[in-house]
Amino acid sequence: MGKTLNLLFITLISSLIISSSAQDCNTYSFTSNAIYTTCVSLPVQNSHLHWNYHSTNNTVDIAYRHTGVSTSQWVAWALNVDGGGMVGAQALVALPNSNGSVQAYTSSVTSYGTTLQQSALSFDVLGIRAERVNGDVVIYATLVLPSGRASFNQVWQMGPVSNGAPGGHPLGSENRNSVGTVDFVTGQAGAGGGVGGSLLHRRNTHGVLNAVSWGILMPMGAMVARYLKVFKVANPAWFYIHVACQVTAYGVGIAGWATGLKLGSDSEGIKYTTHRNIGITLFALGTLQVFALFLRPKPDHKYRIYWNIYHISVGYTVISLSIANVFKGLDILDPEKKWKHAYIGVIISLGAIAAILEAFTWFIVLKRKRKEKDQGYSYGADVYGHHNGHSQAA
Repeated sequence: MGKTLNLLFITLISSLIISSSAQDCNTYSFTSNAIYTTCVSLPVQNSHLHWNYHSTNNTVDIAYRHTGVSTSQWVAWALNVDGGGMVGAQALVALPNSNGSVQAYTSSVTSYGTTLQQSALSFDVLGIRAERVNGDVVIYATLVLPSGRASFNQVWQMGPVSNGAPGGHPLGSENRNSVGTVDFVTGQAGAGGGVGGSLLHRRNTHGVLNAVSWGILMPMGAMVARYLKVFKVANPAWFYIHVACQVTAYGVGIAGWATGLKLGSDSEGIKYTTHRNIGITLFALGTLQVFALFLRPKPDHKYRIYWNIYHISVGYTVISLSIANVFKGLDILDPEKKWKHAYIGVIISLGAIAAILEAFTWFIVLKRKRKEKDQGYSYGADVYGHHNGHSQAA
């Protein structure tokens, strides 16, 4: 009975929330008493788009409403006629004045470094104006839609005002996801789609590839080399498993690195310097590790100890930087918290397994050394208890 009541309560609350959202969009009262036949609540940034479409002359009367805007913030809504995302957007901008009023103008965005300067658009805009009402900023205009079309990619945004001019907007999850499509005939609008949706898909692909390669496979490969070779029966199998893990991780990592380079070239003006620099360092060190495999001295070579020091130190550096950069990437992508929690769970699990195996490894090594000492062996053994010259794969 209790579970049924809880379910009914949750359903009721959800219905009220959905109803409230729909009412806020469809029954909003404009100061001019204007009525718009179509309204959609955009998926991020508390924004709503209202419009009336006129098929006879292919024009649309729009009212873009952004809620919860301070007096020191600008807002903008735009159509991207030939592409998606920010560059190429034909924007309607609302900028607050020092006297509390809001001015509206058009701005054609030609680069990521834009400051939303006033300029003409590629299509006509009539009667543009803006107002502030109880914390909402509303932009009104009539658009003469280009090329007889009614379906476009759209972009909407909000950012700070600096010295009376629009400043750069934040790069949080909502800001990056403020792209989508709108069809003024069917009344359909939403997030994703077009170039913007493709860019988001590539960001996610980049994140998954690097999390799996540098962030999971690399540590697992190191654990194989560290702990399997303590077992004599695992020699030389541990070596080939280790190489397979690391080469696979490196191959997937190259794909992730390449997608990162592509994202950087497609996102001119958006810089994540620390994440980028760590990624370049990881690729360079990972490449050195691969080539070091071909320069590996024989186990009994006098320079083998120096190669071991190099290989181990670079390997652990790569693993440390990899994990740090995965978290950097998660902060940039800002996905649902469950994905970050999942990766934290993987790292904690690997750490716990490593701690258990470390203790077990030293137990076996010390036990083996005591046994060999009792049996009178006079020549040395390595840290894993293997006699020098016996482990050819190492």
